[in-house]
Amino acid sequence: MVLLIPAAASAQEVLLPVSTSSDQGTVHFTLPAPDADGQSGCYVYASALRTGLGTADSMLDRGRVNVSQLLCFRQIGDKMAATFENPSFRATGDAVTEEGAAESFAFTIAAMLKIVSSDSNGVEVDMAPFLMRDVADIAATLNRGGKGYRHSPQLSAVDTASLKAFPDNIEVDVVQTFATDTAGRGSTTGMIVPDARQVSFTVHHSFIRLPDPGFVPRLADPRAPVGGPVLYDFGTPLGQPVAIQLASRFRLEKTDPVAERSTVRKPIIFYIDPAAPEPVRTALLEGVNYWASSFEKAGFIDAFRAEILPEGADPMDVRYNMVNWSNRLTRGWSYGGGIRDPRTGEIIKGNVVLGALRVRQDVAIFEGLVGTAENGTGSGNDPVRAALDRIRQLGAHEVGHAIGFMHNFAGSTQDRTSVMDYPGPRIKLTDGKIDLSDAYARSGGAWDDFSVDWLYGDPPPGQNPDAHAARKALAVEEAGLRFVTDIDGRSPDLPSPIASMWDDGPDPLAALDHMLAVRQVALANFGEQVLLPGEPLANLRRKFVPIWLLHRYDVEAAGKVIGGLDYEYAVRGDNHPEPAPFPADMQRSAIEKMIGTLSASMLTVPDELVMKLSVPTTRLPDPQFNQEVFANAGAAAFDPLVAADVAAQLPLDSMLAPSRLTRLFEQHRRDSAMPGVEYLLDQLDEKVISARPDAVARRIAYRAIITMAETQRDAETSPGVAALLAGRLDNIATRLSAGGKGEDGAWARYVSSLLQDEDRLSSVMEEGDAAPDIPPGMPIGGSGGRFDD
Repeated sequence: MVLLIPAAASAQEVLLPVSTSSDQGTVHFTLPAPDADGQSGCYVYASALRTGLGTADSMLDRGRVNVSQLLCFRQIGDKMAATFENPSFRATGDAVTEEGAAESFAFTIAAMLKIVSSDSNGVEVDMAPFLMRDVADIAATLNRGGKGYRHSPQLSAVDTASLKAFPDNIEVDVVQTFATDTAGRGSTTGMIVPDARQVSFTVHHSFIRLPDPGFVPRLADPRAPVGGPVLYDFGTPLGQPVAIQLASRFRLEKTDPVAERSTVRKPIIFYIDPAAPEPVRTALLEGVNYWASSFEKAGFIDAFRAEILPEGADPMDVRYNMVNWSNRLTRGWSYGGGIRDPRTGEIIKGNVVLGALRVRQDVAIFEGLVGTAENGTGSGNDPVRAALDRIRQLGAHEVGHAIGFMHNFAGSTQDRTSVMDYPGPRIKLTDGKIDLSDAYARSGGAWDDFSVDWLYGDPPPGQNPDAHAARKALAVEEAGLRFVTDIDGRSPDLPSPIASMWDDGPDPLAALDHMLAVRQVALANFGEQVLLPGEPLANLRRKFVPIWLLHRYDVEAAGKVIGGLDYEYAVRGDNHPEPAPFPADMQRSAIEKMIGTLSASMLTVPDELVMKLSVPTTRLPDPQFNQEVFANAGAAAFDPLVAADVAAQLPLDSMLAPSRLTRLFEQHRRDSAMPGVEYLLDQLDEKVISARPDAVARRIAYRAIITMAETQRDAETSPGVAALLAGRLDNIATRLSAGGKGEDGAWARYVSSLLQDEDRLSSVMEEGDAAPDIPPGMPIGGSGGRFDD
């Protein structure tokens, strides 16, 4: 056996004595001698992926950190049990009460370890059974897109050369292979892995000393954008809540606790992955450093900074807060989180994973808007400059998650108060031309300043920190800063337009009008100039989609006004107004504008573009291209009716969502002056279903009818709403049965017969009516939980 100790450390200076045998591929830890209960030490444990799969949907990403656990070792007979304890459940009180709570909830024995030797100085154990487990649940993840993957021990091994021991942590890698007999070459995994029957990863393990006493947990407040572990304390006094939410944060201590402004004992440093290429690397450095200003304003001098990871430093080492750069075959989410003490929420390591194709998608969108002539010039309409401003925001956003903050989707409604929003680009029309000069802010905002002050700004000694924080939360609400997060923002059928993603501006209806005007200019200008010299003309199809659907997020925001509610997070005693529906005239205006987005004139692809969009490509299969474009009418033949159908699905899915119709039904029941379901259906019937001047209008009307039928049969649709929809569909079927002449008459009779044939209609809806897939919008830069943007 070879004792492995860093050159600068002695055996007494490491977390645990460790030894390896390269011949046998073993790693041994020498644990402390067991106490009277057999306990032999507890540690924070986390695993991570040093290498990834390279797909966006699996999230098996390079740099991903998995769930932190409280790992304790306990000798049972001739074995040492490596046990994940359950610190979420407890009972504050005497020893017997605490023991009773611990015994009431299950724990997990992750591995039974062989005891190699023991004496009064400690117990030497073989860690292989623990290290070789599928700690990242890779097999299950692979089987979501594949079949039959299982861990292959004979193709896996501990990388003994990787082991490093430090005073507060031990780091070691394991190579793990997952094998299947049923790998398909057509799968995404099959396109990436040299041999999809055997997929291998390098999995990293971190064993971390429990943080020293003295950390003061902060209770979460619904008015502050924070989250952390939920602890269930069954020892709280009767009448007090059992569930207690903590706010995760770093231990940031002033060198002078009583000073309003002070340096800190240990600053928060985030390191930028050198794998990010220039100029992205420098942009990330600048963006992450946006947070330094907020810490300074909160009274912490030189408390936060970003640096490039030094040469030779290991990004897996828990001592480095990381912004990792992960390449994937297709674009996908970025996210922030890290390693936390599961007992207290104290952040031990902040960790961010950024997807490398996000910034390239932004460049493509901006090229579609203004062309490529100014690429790389640094001008106001340089797509590269605008995309780098976005990556600065993204770096700050994901690090915001890693230092403890939730999304605030209201930031964009108050002129960019937070990097924790999903920011839509601010696209101006200047003298009738698209202007990207102010696409993204180059700093954080007032909400970010409040967030840092609330979470990290402890009061002077002797004051209650939670009461101190509550006063700050009340003050910021009284100042008018809004906060709405994921639970009220993600889904397009939710009732708060303030919580919409990728929007810009305080009025969602005005924002929709503006974006439609920008879209009109962009479509009028769309052509070969959006491509680089020598770029395949087939790429026009790819750059056309985000321009055609440029209004998709403004449609979501405007749709939320319909049956929408104006509300805020509040606590008893803060004198907040009760939630209230938006005014009737505003809701009617939203219905009018949403139905306006279904007009044939708006959803007819200009004739001059149809042939331009029909240039073929030889790059098949190519998921980077295929997932970004509309379905064609055979080979390269562009289908403008598919483009109309896809664009129509967006407002229809929003307006006819079961939960939205339930709110409309209820608000009209309580107040007949408010628009109800019948009003919405009247407008759809009159202006979409009955107004069919051409084939495009008929395609939109067909999609509206099928969406109504789907909602009527949806299990989430309330009985009253379902009855109204059923009656309306019967009326439409009867009216259309009269048919007429020509194409419209044939269409009317076909739709009428479909609506009156339950089996056919059910079959159509079970197949999704062959509704064209909507190409992905998010992520265009930024998700949240700590996935983002």
